[in-house]
Amino acid sequence: MFGFPEEDKRRMTQLEPYIDDSDRKDFNERPSKRISFMRFFQRYPIFLLAFGPPIFRPSAGIDATKGVVDFWAFLQVGLLSVVAFRASWRLAAAQTILIPRQIRSILKLAFFLGLLFIASSLYSNSRTVSAAYSILYFLTWISVVEFIVDVYRNPPNWMQCIFQLRLISFLLFGVVLFTLLFAPQLVLYVLPGAGIRLLGGAVATVTVICPTISIISAYTYLNSLEPKPRAVFFFLTGLIGTLATQSRGSEFALLFSFMVLAYGWAKTGRRSSHMFVSGLMASILISGAIVGIIGGGRIWNTINRGQNAAGIASASGRTEIWKFVIQYCMTHPQGMGYIAGFRTIFREYFALGLQVEVTHIGTAHSAYIQVLADAGWLALAIYLVMIAKVIIYGLNHANIRNSVAFAPNNVSRHAVRCALVLLVFCLVNGIYSSEFVLPLRGIFYMQNLFIAIILGASARMVIASRSM
Repeated sequence: MFGFPEEDKRRMTQLEPYIDDSDRKDFNERPSKRISFMRFFQRYPIFLLAFGPPIFRPSAGIDATKGVVDFWAFLQVGLLSVVAFRASWRLAAAQTILIPRQIRSILKLAFFLGLLFIASSLYSNSRTVSAAYSILYFLTWISVVEFIVDVYRNPPNWMQCIFQLRLISFLLFGVVLFTLLFAPQLVLYVLPGAGIRLLGGAVATVTVICPTISIISAYTYLNSLEPKPRAVFFFLTGLIGTLATQSRGSEFALLFSFMVLAYGWAKTGRRSSHMFVSGLMASILISGAIVGIIGGGRIWNTINRGQNAAGIASASGRTEIWKFVIQYCMTHPQGMGYIAGFRTIFREYFALGLQVEVTHIGTAHSAYIQVLADAGWLALAIYLVMIAKVIIYGLNHANIRNSVAFAPNNVSRHAVRCALVLLVFCLVNGIYSSEFVLPLRGIFYMQNLFIAIILGASARMVIASRSM
């Protein structure tokens, strides 16, 4: 399961003429060095998209029903356009583009999905908005392709990429806290029965940036990739921020990611395995003691945020939204139209007894249901296949037995494994949030950056194994 595919082994020989002596020297002598903060973003501007950028208004993106375009929308689109223009120019100037076949198949799926989004604008209730978002989707993936092509021949220090994502998330969390002092209405959300929740609004999605900080820090702590006090500080910061959101979806996704991370770490050695089993048994005993002392009822009320049984069963009304989308797409298999279709149709044809007005519901509150609503069943199938291929490709190149002999590959392996855990978090949290598939959202770019790191580092490891 974790070995190099036979197809990659065959391509090792096919691409051998493209690897010069300088490539061999770089791999056999030393890994890529870290570069300064500013030079990193100058070298890889795609990481600037992870900032979002912060938007100091109640909602992010272009309003899908009113067509509102203001300064913040121009800022969002402008940043993406500059990064994508640079990527297009570099791709056009490249003499040769060498990408492994498996990665090419993933990129083809991503671009075919974009074609379905463009086609959906033909039957969308707001064609202009759907077409505009389709273009933004393509601009994002053009930037991803250029990054993969670039690092395939000239790799970065892969763990620096991971650390930069953590730094970006930490800086965004700082912006949220700063905004809390002067404009709390932009980052706080008050829900009856759930209290005050620090969600971040359009400034930054705290439900994702804080778990990202925690996951990266937990990985670096377990694998001794940075000083432990620093890792503990960032881990606790991310964990506290996640708990402040009071988002069950984010908390569950983070817990699941920790389980995956701990399981992977336990497989690295007998001592790690014993510590994992001991920690698991201790957590069970401690959990039982806490339930016995505090009481199961009080703990349950804390977890469910004071909601009644109906609210919990419907995932705060999400299941009713999902049911509507599925029923609609059973008779309209092509979907509703990219981004704009769902909000318009949902408002016109359906109303729910939710705790918020139906006009405020702009997404399907699930990345998978959102793709279904945007462009139908075929789009959902392509999206699921693409994600599955990314995970399989990453797992195939994260095996320690195939990379321990190559010093640079140890860095690549750690980056791939950490990015896989981060992607798992996005996929699990995506069950409850649509923003992972919506352009102009910072977490949309974050998820695509996780994918780019997995594909780029894995492909580079193939070349490294060839040079021995």
